[in-house]
This record gives sequence, C-alpha cells and structure tokens, in this order.
Amino acid sequence: MLKRLLLVLLILPALSACGYNEIQRNEEAVFAAWGDVEATYQRRADLIPNLVETVKAYAAHERETLEAVTQARAQVGQMNLSTADLSDPATFERFQAAQGQLSSALSRLMVVVERYPELKANQNFTDLQHQLEGTENRINVARQRYNEAVQVFNTSIRTFPNNLTNNFLLKLERKEPFKADPGASAAPWVQFN
Repeated sequence: MLKRLLLVLLILPALSACGYNEIQRNEEAVFAAWGDVEATYQRRADLIPNLVETVKAYAAHERETLEAVTQARAQVGQMNLSTADLSDPATFERFQAAQGQLSSALSRLMVVVERYPELKANQNFTDLQHQLEGTENRINVARQRYNEAVQVFNTSIRTFPNNLTNNFLLKLERKEPFKADPGASAAPWVQFN
C-alpha cells in the first residue's frame, strides 16, 4: 500500500510536467483563432452582395468586373476549410488562393470606382466601401492572431517535454499558418492616367 502511494506521488508531478493540458489549450486557441478568421471572411462575403448591387446600379456597363466579383465570392463560399484541414498544406493553399481571387476581383471593382466619380459620391457606396475596408483590416488582424496561435501550438508540440507527450499520446500535426500570396513581396505599382 505504501509503495503504491509513493509511486502515485512520484508519477503525479511527472504527469503535470508532460504538457498534455498545455498542448490541448494551445490547439483550442488555434481553433478559436481560425473561427475568428472565418467570421471575418463571412463578414466580407455578406457585404459583397450589397456592394455589387450598389455598383451595378451606377455602372451597369462594367458587368465583367461585377461578374468576376460575384463569381469569386461564390467560389469562396464553396471552399470550406475545417479545423482538421489546418494541418493539410495543400487544402490550406487552395483556401488561401480562393480568398486571393476574391481580393483581386475586389481590387478591380475599386478601379471601376475611380472611373466613375458619381459612384464615389453615392453615400451608400461610400459606406459600404468603408465597411469593406474595415473588414479587410479585420481579416488581416485575424490572420495575424491565427498565425500567433499556430506558432505557439507548433512550438508546444515540438519542444521538450511536450514533444514526448505529443509523439506518444496525442500525435497532433503541425498547423499551417497563413503565408503571403506569390508576388506579395513586390510593391504594387500605382499609375495615374
């Protein structure tokens, strides 16, 4: 009896230092941060139809750009990334590419705005443009927070003694952070005609 009690007293401190709970907390933080990223993307997706309809009313002849925005939004809507996919680089890359296509289409839409001053003067459009700009900023912040959570999680499963706990008990994979789009390191070129 005394041997068992002594054994339990020796094992308890070892279990508390194994990092099991820390790894679990860190993975939950990654999932929560990912939820924030998805929420900001959803906010953007919800705003786009209003933006498109407002622009359509003023620039019906820019149909191609508007259709590109609508199509990119639809493609983003079809691309679902579950928390299980956060460890799959290929799936994560496809998700990021779909979001990049939407951003590109929105950039072209903003060029339409520059061509039509009466569109910029419309209060509804101005309000939506501000909302969209704020949403893009929120997406950037959510991505940064997600990357921070991923960094903490990935470090926790790769450092001693947590790496032993992960290798023998949990077998969790590293999570994928957001990466810059190809060519993002080049400064954008602005030209005024």
